[in-house]
Amino acid sequence: MALLIFLCHAVFAQADTTKDGKKKVTYASLNLANRANDHFMIEFSYDNWIGKTDTMNTSGFSRGFAFYFMYDFPFKGDPHFSVGAGIGVDASNIFFAQTEVLVAAQGNQTLAFPNTSTTDHFKKYKLVLTNLELPLELRYAFHPENTNKSWKVALGFKAGVLLSAYTKGKDLLNAAGQLQNSFIEKQSSKRYFNGGRIVGTARVNYGWIGVFAQLQLTPLIINGAGPTVNPFSIGLVLSGL
Repeated sequence: MALLIFLCHAVFAQADTTKDGKKKVTYASLNLANRANDHFMIEFSYDNWIGKTDTMNTSGFSRGFAFYFMYDFPFKGDPHFSVGAGIGVDASNIFFAQTEVLVAAQGNQTLAFPNTSTTDHFKKYKLVLTNLELPLELRYAFHPENTNKSWKVALGFKAGVLLSAYTKGKDLLNAAGQLQNSFIEKQSSKRYFNGGRIVGTARVNYGWIGVFAQLQLTPLIINGAGPTVNPFSIGLVLSGL
């Protein structure tokens, strides 16, 4: 991605020069005060974990949702580049099949993922992790004066703080898969999870729609409480304003 930004900059820098080698596009020549450049972003993603063990029986379409309010700071020397910084919330829903995640277990030193295939188990079961995040991006816009009709690429990081961690089970079945009781059970605790995280991010947009990918660089589970697991997400991003 970094190489892509460099190549794009080289191509467009050449295109934005006159015959005598002078720049056609400069910060002074463009009106960037009111341009739309991803001040608001919404992400929809497929979520999963790298490093999960066989007992972590994830299933179905685990998914995430995030939204961010961003400020954009164009470079004075080259308006193709800018820095985006802001604040937002990310929520990840990881689904499990015939497996529970004992986030609220008392006395356990490690986070347990017991298999419930031969006992009563929930028809639907998920772990929900919500983080408050501070994203920081290096951005490149092919056409900086009109980013709503421009290709854009961005590389960055997000620093996050875990707000909540809970499991949600719905509709209790017996071992044969028959409905025993229709209710919702929630168990909440952050004790097994690291309170902070660092996430690497990359995205490509055309105008207001694009794709993104991110990888948590710090472990999800605290040292000694489970395997080294790193969440990742890939999906669609809507941005603009």
